Amino acid sequence: MQTTLRSSVTFSGVGLHSGRPARMVLRPASAEYGIWFRRTDVIGTDAVIPAHWDAVTSARLCTVIGNAAGVTVSTIEHIMAALVGCGIHNVLIEIDGPEVPILDGSAAPFVAGIMAKGVRELNAPLRCFEILEAVEVRAGEAVARLEPAKALEIDFLIDFTDAAIGRQRKVMSMANGAFVRELSDCRTFCRQSDVDEMRANGLALGGTYDNAVVVEGDRILNPGGLRRADEAVRHKMLDALGDLSLAGAPILGRYTGNRAGHAMTNRLLRALFARPDAYRVTECSPEQRRNLPGVGVNRADIPAVA
Repeated sequence: MQTTLRSSVTFSGVGLHSGRPARMVLRPASAEYGIWFRRTDVIGTDAVIPAHWDAVTSARLCTVIGNAAGVTVSTIEHIMAALVGCGIHNVLIEIDGPEVPILDGSAAPFVAGIMAKGVRELNAPLRCFEILEAVEVRAGEAVARLEPAKALEIDFLIDFTDAAIGRQRKVMSMANGAFVRELSDCRTFCRQSDVDEMRANGLALGGTYDNAVVVEGDRILNPGGLRRADEAVRHKMLDALGDLSLAGAPILGRYTGNRAGHAMTNRLLRALFARPDAYRVTECSPEQRRNLPGVGVNRADIPAVA
């Protein structure tokens, strides 16, 4: 069955890159609605944007979606990961600014807010994209790949020269609430040199040690250190889940990301949907549905940091 929220939930904070405050309200929606954003501060033109792979206008530092009128919303990957990780399929997201609040740099506050309101089942079947053949995109050493699997799995590798991060790999099935328990509290990360460069270019204006892990060589600069020893690769998996949710329905397949990011995952979705032979749309069986992200999650699974 498809789902939505039981009641609305509100989040407020600043955008990571813009530094602008924003108020964001998630509202329940009917079956077959999907996930849409609406800019409440935009008057006189189309202010509604679908959370969909072909609405992505930029994916360099974060995922940005836009419509034909040029209205955009950026840094959507964490809230999208939280929605799919909590099993929400239909919602209207109203926001009064151009960027989703970064909150603590993870998806945990979004998960906590969603779970506090609860999930409501809708009288409509849930459809999934079942991967039938491998699809892959490359850019230098970076690789993103989807291949057949019974449930959504993520295999991610990162390799940084900074000793504080280094080489990390993690493989995980997203079934049985794994996202909420294992990934949702993992924060975005960057080098101090990257922060300096972004700020010189008018970006990362809302970034602080409270909403990002900052490294320099072999040092973690945040006073509280890491939440998990491999927090960096876990956060990349969080981002990948959020970006994959822009397929518009759950994916049954194995995602492999090797030094991949937002742009590579969006390229992968575009390559997938250009290959009708590589997937099929199927109504989820009870067994398939039991293995979807968000199924079986309860509030006890939410990390303490939320």
